[in-house]
Amino acid sequence: MLFSSLFFLYYFLPLTLAGCFLVPSGWRNALLLVASLIFYAWGGVSYSLIMVFSIMFNYAMARCIASSERQKRGNLFLSLCVFGNLLLLGVMKYSGFVIDNINIVLTSLHWRPIHLEPINLPAGISFFTFHAISYVVDIYRKECPVQKNPVRLALYISFFPQLIAGPIVRYHDIASQLGKRKIDRQDFIAGIERFVLGLAKKVLISNVFAWPATEIFKTPVGELNAPLAWFGAFCYAMHIYCDFSGYSDMALGLGRMFGFHFPENFNFPYVAKSIREFWRRWHISLSTWFRDYVYVPLGGNRKGRARTYLNLMIIFFLTGLWHGASWNFVIWGFIHGFFLVTERLFLGKWLERLPGLNLCYTLFVVLNAWVFFNSADLTYAINYLKVMYGWTHFGTVTKGVSYYVNPEIWFVSITGILGAGGFFNWLKPIIHQFTGLRVEVLFRGLKYLAMIVLLFVCTVYLLSNSYNPFIYFRF
Repeated sequence: MLFSSLFFLYYFLPLTLAGCFLVPSGWRNALLLVASLIFYAWGGVSYSLIMVFSIMFNYAMARCIASSERQKRGNLFLSLCVFGNLLLLGVMKYSGFVIDNINIVLTSLHWRPIHLEPINLPAGISFFTFHAISYVVDIYRKECPVQKNPVRLALYISFFPQLIAGPIVRYHDIASQLGKRKIDRQDFIAGIERFVLGLAKKVLISNVFAWPATEIFKTPVGELNAPLAWFGAFCYAMHIYCDFSGYSDMALGLGRMFGFHFPENFNFPYVAKSIREFWRRWHISLSTWFRDYVYVPLGGNRKGRARTYLNLMIIFFLTGLWHGASWNFVIWGFIHGFFLVTERLFLGKWLERLPGLNLCYTLFVVLNAWVFFNSADLTYAINYLKVMYGWTHFGTVTKGVSYYVNPEIWFVSITGILGAGGFFNWLKPIIHQFTGLRVEVLFRGLKYLAMIVLLFVCTVYLLSNSYNPFIYFRF
């Protein structure tokens, strides 16, 4: 079930909200847990059984870790628990990738390849697995007490606003909210506003970019030229940003409606002046998770420069692999890791002296890396980049840029660029300065009206257009 589906908007969400306000506060966690399991089971009951198994396994192992009086015993339980979580993720997500690569070697040796039936990837398994690991590690580090209430732990792992695509909420950030929280009027209204803005970003901007981005990257390389290839890369960059950040906005808004405060996941990444800054702004919850639970345990930057650079490359190898079982994702991760290491070596100091050019550099690296992220395979990505730079020309272009450009694309391009660049946030204090009035007071009525209009327009789009993809749903 997607947040941008009519069933979710007009059936599931209203009924869940009504239930939360009608039942006693002590029953809200149980109600939200049932709603979350129904939400997840919408994609298949067998997927829900996998998640329920993960919840039970991590609940039991965390109790064992907390009750271990000896350090070695606690280390053993933690190791078994992390291994179990990664084994589940590895089997469900990476077994096909591993077997395919083994078969390449076997075929080259003229041996019989291994046959493996395709495994359907449970939606959001990467996210709820990382939530589970966050919980057991936080218990091991004694950053918070073990959760003895199974309903609360189950809700933390399965809570539907952040179940499918994050943000990845670390357990110690939300532990107190699972036990006690309140839903006040201000939070609820703020949650609705954030949700509607995220929905509009997803439906009215991302979905418009999705069509040309998908069609261009499906086009045989022989039918592309440089302008069309660059336009396709631009459309995909806007599509994935508005899609994922819009989903995160909706998740944060839903959390506020139910009394939860999740950490921000995006902070205008396309205005970053370095790759290092980009990862402080893009998918913040993922980068901080890898920092706290992988990079720091590996030694971080405490063991010399060479080890620091190695640790960074390991992190970005894992970041790429986390996104998908494909060499394309691995290379995408290595590109970011390479430039981040280069910035630490010397490039970062140069970029500080080049205002404007540092922004162009970051966008250039990110845009080229997205080609690997979105291509069907490595060969297509490499040939696509060759077309972008005019290094090769394969044939006749059947559909040029003009085929995909229309007034709607122009409008969302301007709106998307201004929004991704933080223009509207920059405009607010300017208006305040020239009017001498509080912007919130001046525009409060218009803001509420705008939310109603946006929700109405989104509904019309969803009713009239069945093309409603969500990129991160497959991760």
